[in-house]
Amino acid sequence: MPRPPPPVRAPGTPTAEARRRTGIMASMHALLSGFAPIWTLTAIGYVVGRSRLLGAQAEAVLGRFVFHVAMPAALFTMVSVARLDAFANVSMVAFGAGTALVSTLGFVLARRLFGRRTADQAISSMASGYVNSANLGIPVAVQVLGDASFVAEIILFQVLLVSPVILTLLDTGTRAGSGKGVTLRRMLTMPVRNPIIMASMLGVAVSALGLRLPAALAHSCDLLGAAAVPTALITLGLSLNGRPAAAEPSSEAADEAATERTPSGERAEVGVTVVLKTLVQPLIAFLVGGPLLHLPDHQLLAVVLCSALPTAQNAFIYARQYGLDAGLARNSVVASTFVSMGTLTFATWALGPSH
Repeated sequence: MPRPPPPVRAPGTPTAEARRRTGIMASMHALLSGFAPIWTLTAIGYVVGRSRLLGAQAEAVLGRFVFHVAMPAALFTMVSVARLDAFANVSMVAFGAGTALVSTLGFVLARRLFGRRTADQAISSMASGYVNSANLGIPVAVQVLGDASFVAEIILFQVLLVSPVILTLLDTGTRAGSGKGVTLRRMLTMPVRNPIIMASMLGVAVSALGLRLPAALAHSCDLLGAAAVPTALITLGLSLNGRPAAAEPSSEAADEAATERTPSGERAEVGVTVVLKTLVQPLIAFLVGGPLLHLPDHQLLAVVLCSALPTAQNAFIYARQYGLDAGLARNSVVASTFVSMGTLTFATWALGPSH
């Protein structure tokens, strides 16, 4: 029996290989578009710092503005209009598993390998597992995945579950490092004293009650919250000019640990953190989401892609606010941002529909 002739491709119809190349080029364009504002604003901050345009205390002042004013406004606005059950799904189990395991590894290795104390361990943990989901995750997800709904779930997960744990460790660690005890009263009143947690809790209350802010007030919160990310990146750029004075008085133990750390030790610590963030976290997410949970291809790509995002600049802001050595957080943000270009591209190529 004669074999049927191969199907004739209409003139101008792209081949599968051409579509694959087009998909990869579109992904690369999305990555570059997402990374460009990070690099640009950080570079502007560096130039401003070199010129001393804003004075010697600019980094400390802008850091406090982000932590106490702009970031709480952004978090309140986002949480107050979000569905609180949004992150209760199987995909978030895979992402959460990667975050939990890598953050725990970062916390443990910071003490075992580098002699860090509790507060600095918390920063190492955050630098290892807290992804830059907002200003980088959203544009990448829109272009590669087609929508940013999963990124919104990740933002809620990090704000409502991960951040309170990190901030509690920072509060107790800095308190213990200064020789002061951590009382039950202090633990119970922490949400009231911490603007990040307080804003998130207020947002949860507004969302749960189905309330909506007046248009003028909501717009004011939007404007204020929009300043959080660019100001944080400017502050990050300012810090690249050298080690600044601490935002708050730090403990003698923390100062001693910082002075004893050698440049090779600092590079090794940043290297471990970046490997955990850009390689180990997406690998765990892939293993949990694929072989274990058998997620559909599109959901698995979303989980791995978001897990491969670099360290969020929040880690640097938190370290500055609590008077810790911010070098690890700062260098982890910068290094993981560069390295993640490769891991994000590989994840898109290996798991994307164009492959």
